Amino acid sequence: MKTYYLALDLHDDEKRIAEYEAYHKNVSKEIIESITSSGITNMRLFRTGNRLFMIIDASDDFSFEEKSKMDASNPAVQVWETLMGSYQKKLTWSKPDEKWVLMNEIFNLQQQLQ
Repeated sequence: MKTYYLALDLHDDEKRIAEYEAYHKNVSKEIIESITSSGITNMRLFRTGNRLFMIIDASDDFSFEEKSKMDASNPAVQVWETLMGSYQKKLTWSKPDEKWVLMNEIFNLQQQLQ
């Protein structure tokens, strides 16, 4: 099992942030299937202000590259990504083709205890 931590911003508009959260209350079965079929076993989103944090738990053979290929050929995912992209704002240090940015772990209590 692998765990990934990612960050992204939303446009800083309370009404649009509320809309974004509302979309995530009832995600379509096609989107859920696209997530789980890629090897993701759990995905959680957290928000503070307009900053989002995503935690992904995935199988050892999960690959962001393979997930991207799967998403590119899935019309339902493309519609979802376009819609969600209208609410999202890239972090200033993200790469040109990068939306969600992987976060680096800088402290782990369990490692410190060993």
